[in-house]
Formats: sequence, structure tokens, C-alpha cells
Amino acid sequence: MQLSRKFQKLFSLDAAESLWEHLCRWTHPVSSRRILGTIDRDELERLRERYPYRPNARRINAYEDATYWIDRNVEYAQDLWLDRTPPLHILDLGCGAGYFLYVCRFFGHEGLGLDTDEEPLFRGITELLNVRRVVSRIHPQVPLPDLEEKFNLVTAHRVCFHRVARAANGEWSEWAPADWRFFIEDVRARFLKPDGRLLLDFNPRPDGSSFFTSELRACFLSEGARIFRSKALLATDPTDRPRFKQT
Repeated sequence: MQLSRKFQKLFSLDAAESLWEHLCRWTHPVSSRRILGTIDRDELERLRERYPYRPNARRINAYEDATYWIDRNVEYAQDLWLDRTPPLHILDLGCGAGYFLYVCRFFGHEGLGLDTDEEPLFRGITELLNVRRVVSRIHPQVPLPDLEEKFNLVTAHRVCFHRVARAANGEWSEWAPADWRFFIEDVRARFLKPDGRLLLDFNPRPDGSSFFTSELRACFLSEGARIFRSKALLATDPTDRPRFKQT
């Protein structure tokens, strides 16, 4: 059964779209090594000594691996063509350790992050990378804090703020479509410039299936989203169909 599923995945639409993403990156290569060379790796190691591994925080511990996360966030930036566009003003929701905004700054963009302040390692790395950050939590049906700025691009990668509570069996209760509509309308009205875009990139579900259930796919499409693999891209104007390639 597992082998059959692997073959289905290999020849799926998702595989074809993944290949397309790789081809687009390949045609305009970026040296992650050059970006890594601008980070004080000795200071990063001192941060790890200051905030040692926690057995119950495997995913947080992994963020010390700057090589992996710079590579990954270069891909995020390339998928939005940020390596070849004029300077943008970017808000990154759930910015974590700040690697995405650091990569964006390397490409000439200006950014602001928003996240909780529960992880000392994240705080230390964002300070090391000199990434501006606002401390806040994202709640369903609650407006985001007033940042007194508007942005060309609002992003959220590996989205998890939609998870409300975890049951004893490990399953999460999540935002309903109404919660997503409130969130999207809030970002559009208060944070996006007239030509702005909102990018939401979701993790797959524990069983490997897409985040976009039929109900959630219908919800995002009704808001004008362009859905590509794990991503939903929305424009300021819900009647517009935004593109990943910025022209």
C-alpha cells in the first residue's frame, strides 16, 4: 500500500508543480553560501550554548541549523520572485527565528516580523540577524495589532497559528472558514497596499494530505486565492487573481 501511494505521489499534479518550482529556481540560481557568509556563526553557536536543547522542543531546536534554514528560505523567496524584483516592504507573520526576512533583506527588501516571544532561541537569533519584530499572538476573529504600516507583501510560512487546541489523541482543532475570512479581510483592509499580496503556506496534514480540505479550498477560492501546492496567494482586491511572479 505504501509503495502504491509513493507511485501515485510521484506522478501526481503536486509532483508536476514541484518540478515547475525547481525549474524556476534553477533558471535563476542564488548562492545560499553567500548569504550564510554574512552571519556570525560563532555568535550563533554561543546562542546554542546559552539556550541548550530542550527534549520537548525538537522543532525549535532545529532552528539553530542556519545552513538548512537559509537554503529553505531562499526557496521561499525565489518562489515569490523576491530575488529579482524591486524593493518591497514585507510583513512576515510567525517569523520565528527571522531567517526569511534576513534573506529578503539580502535581496534588497525591508521587512518586519510578528511572532510570540515564548522561545528564547528565536529572540536571540532575530537579534543576531537584526530582524525587526513585533511581539503578538494571532487569535481567531481578533484583529492583528496596529502596526501603523502598510506592506507590499504579507507572508506566513509553515502556518500554525490556525491551530486552536490539541485533543488527547493528538488531533488539532482549527480555524473555521469564517475565521479565515475574518483574518484575510483584516489583512487586506489594514496591512496591504493597493497592489499588495498575502501569501499563506501550509504544512501538510499528519497523514500527508493537503491542508486544503474541500471546505477550506472552497473558502480560499471564494476569497480570490490562487492555490498552488501548499500555498494560497491573495491580492488586496478580492476580484484580482494575483501571480507569484511579480512583474
